[in-house]
Amino acid sequence: MSDSSDKVAGVLAPVTSLRHGGDLGIGDVGGLRELVGWAVEYGVKVLQLLPINETGADNSPYNAISSVALEPSLIDLSSVPEIGPERVAEVRAGLSDDLLNGDLVNYEEAKILKRKLLEEGFAKFTGSAEFDAFCETEKGWLENYTKFRFLMDQEGGRETWDLWNINYQDVDKAHDFVAKKQGAADRLRYYAWVQWVAFTQWRTLREESGARGVKLMGDIPIGISYYSADVFFERGGFDLSWCGGAPPETVFKDDAFTQKWGQNWGIPAYRWDLMEKDDFAWWRRRVDKLTDVFHIFRIDHILGFYRIYSFPWRPQRNAEFLPLTHEEAAEKTGGLLPGFKPFPDDTEEQCAHNLACGDKYLKAVQEAAGDGEVVGEDLGAVPHYVRPHLEKVGIAGFKICHWEVQQGDDGQEHPIPGGDYLRCSFATYATHDHPTIAAMWEEFRANQASEDEDERVGAAWNLRVLSEFSGLDLPEDGWSFRGFDDEVKTALLKALLDCNSRYAALMITDIYGMTERFNIPGTLGGKNWRIRMPFTVAEMSELKNLKRDAAELKQLIEAAGR
Repeated sequence: MSDSSDKVAGVLAPVTSLRHGGDLGIGDVGGLRELVGWAVEYGVKVLQLLPINETGADNSPYNAISSVALEPSLIDLSSVPEIGPERVAEVRAGLSDDLLNGDLVNYEEAKILKRKLLEEGFAKFTGSAEFDAFCETEKGWLENYTKFRFLMDQEGGRETWDLWNINYQDVDKAHDFVAKKQGAADRLRYYAWVQWVAFTQWRTLREESGARGVKLMGDIPIGISYYSADVFFERGGFDLSWCGGAPPETVFKDDAFTQKWGQNWGIPAYRWDLMEKDDFAWWRRRVDKLTDVFHIFRIDHILGFYRIYSFPWRPQRNAEFLPLTHEEAAEKTGGLLPGFKPFPDDTEEQCAHNLACGDKYLKAVQEAAGDGEVVGEDLGAVPHYVRPHLEKVGIAGFKICHWEVQQGDDGQEHPIPGGDYLRCSFATYATHDHPTIAAMWEEFRANQASEDEDERVGAAWNLRVLSEFSGLDLPEDGWSFRGFDDEVKTALLKALLDCNSRYAALMITDIYGMTERFNIPGTLGGKNWRIRMPFTVAEMSELKNLKRDAAELKQLIEAAGR
């Protein structure tokens, strides 16, 4: 029997979704600090977060305007000496119930409010040796970032640099404009101060949580926003003529473009050849700063290190290309069409080349991570060489339990037992892009009545696989699956935690049988990234029904030896 001492249980919880008694309508470091206490109480060893880099106008954590700068709205203002709990309480008293207690984050209102208070705090800041040291140590990225934010302010907060004033749309002109603009120095200092406050809070929390036996797990998206400080000031490392994405996928039934052409994320492709000339300094810096605030990090779409599906047009033109044939599209692009770059995996030579690229790039990432643990989200169209390579280099890949199947003697597909999972893996039922366990189960049951035969068959298949994996009795007719209840939830949680994977993680919503989801891929706006938990973190240890669910989780974690 293998040693289970390195097995841990994790909970995915977007910081913005957390509530606490001092928040201002959006979750922040204060709520996460309380969640660390909850994790200690109930045996959770890893708190998995979404990316926390500063976001742009769409508020997507996967579309940051900097590969390093942290999101200011996640700062716990009550812990900032120049602001403090009394000022926060005073402001809270005058806020609308909808902002404080609504089901969704109002990003615009919350960010404006927190910006106002940060400005107040900065006006009282008299300077410190620690701040000066931060500015000096971090100037490699901080100087360009603060200039980018200053230029955004000249444009009313817009990060769309290709639409900026011609006087600073060019990099050299931008440097010159900022240098000569009256009042710029104070604004640059303000943005640097905000980052110092943010990094100080996150670094402190990392140290505190680690000392209590809880590891914080961050997230690195494979790409960086086209409209970012990185792309604006460091364009040499990016190929702006190609946008990364994912191949066509029929599962997105409400997204005709994704079904036909794929997902066009709009992230610029990397010039890996140029990045290699300085030993991947950009990536090393990105990883180094992430491990400043996290013990573990997940690389989102790690497949992009080997090859990435790319589009020769920006997402703004998707509607233009949607009705076109491939031939018509090629006429508009000079013969270029979406596809994997640098190469598809059509031949052994191409596979070998892509594998060699992935090996080279990931080694640089691991070197930069040092003692930090690395997890790779390897879902989607996965080449045959990727998962063996991840295991070889010690990066834990994902196991979505009901997707891990094998052919049985009866000719049917059956779930691979959790005990057979590689130790170097990350097991879960869902990522932030998927429904919760409760919603998934009931969605499959509803789809059994679909007019689409494939959907009906697929729903029954998924329910059978989930039932077999978790040890639930199958219906005699193979069709009439029970509704989601406490027994189903317990069986599913137990099966996941009992598996052999080093990491076994649940979304925080799964612990409480919730159906709200954090993101629906292929859609914009709506509720995406806005869901707030219906209770505070403190109430998770106070309210009877919430304590019961958490106590059961703790028992299952202990029984699984995690």
